[in-house]
Amino acid sequence: MIAALLAAPTPDPTPTVSVDCREDAFCKQVYDLTGNAWLSESSFWIFIKPLRIILILLVAFLIRWIAQRMIKRLVRTSTRTSVPTILRPLRERIPSAPSASDQSAVMPERRRQRAEAIGSVLRSSVTAVVFSIAVLLILSELNFNLAPLLASAGIAGVALGFGAQSLVKDVISGVFMLLEDQYGVGDTVDLGEATGIVEAVGLRITTVRDGRGVLWYIRNGEIIRVGNKSQGWAMVIVDMPIGFAGVEEATSVMRAAAAEVAEDPDLAGHFVDPPDVLGVEQITVDGAVIRTIAKTTADGQFDVGRELRRRLTEALESSGITARIAATRMYPRPSTPNGEGETRGGAT
Repeated sequence: MIAALLAAPTPDPTPTVSVDCREDAFCKQVYDLTGNAWLSESSFWIFIKPLRIILILLVAFLIRWIAQRMIKRLVRTSTRTSVPTILRPLRERIPSAPSASDQSAVMPERRRQRAEAIGSVLRSSVTAVVFSIAVLLILSELNFNLAPLLASAGIAGVALGFGAQSLVKDVISGVFMLLEDQYGVGDTVDLGEATGIVEAVGLRITTVRDGRGVLWYIRNGEIIRVGNKSQGWAMVIVDMPIGFAGVEEATSVMRAAAAEVAEDPDLAGHFVDPPDVLGVEQITVDGAVIRTIAKTTADGQFDVGRELRRRLTEALESSGITARIAATRMYPRPSTPNGEGETRGGAT
């Protein structure tokens, strides 16, 4: 009997399909119709898998195209009167903010540049997210085990985060700087150690050229405070000493000179409010100091300030007040030893 069992032919194993094929409706139907495991498996890997991968890529490109089209449309509408909330600076989102009524003076070109920078960041982020998900889905279709890959990516992300903290801080600060419109190209800013005109704004670095021509490269994460002298309006403040001359006379002369500056056709467009002589600001050993202020546009503050100082100086000189200031000053001189002269010392 044992010899008969050994002599009996061994039956061929029944071919079976993989679990993936059994779970797929098309592959299972091919196997049910033909009963051929090789044919059904081949159809699964030759037709089904490539079609799924192509479908994933098509959906990824479609989502990316739709998202970028929406972002471009958002950027185009940024230069119009109705601006999306995400592109408005924080001060414009608060109706009661002091500068909310002055936003008509904001240049469309500046807003367009800021919107394009934000749009570039959003487009890059959308592309990275969409295609990262697409790659993971394709690897899953190719039966790659994603658990170790995701775990390794998580560990690498944590290591990169610890090793590049300053870089991440700079980029995040740059994004918020763009969203809040803290400053832009061409603005005159005070960033602490560097004060000058902004020449370039990036997600990581801001470039500022100071009055001496030095070009400063400042990391956005290191900027603690920003003083922007080019947004909205500016206040020109001029303090003029008048000595011990009559305050009313000096105030009248200075008001007339300030009114002439406001009526100058070359400077009239720079004034937001007419200049005003406030009166005595302080008293020093040389006499009184009178303050004059003028609310101007951000671009015209320097021209108005220089012209206002020139006109006030000329007005005080032509009225004779400047001569009285010099006459009231006392210049000390060295004392003369006893016996060498009649004067013991003093001042004139």
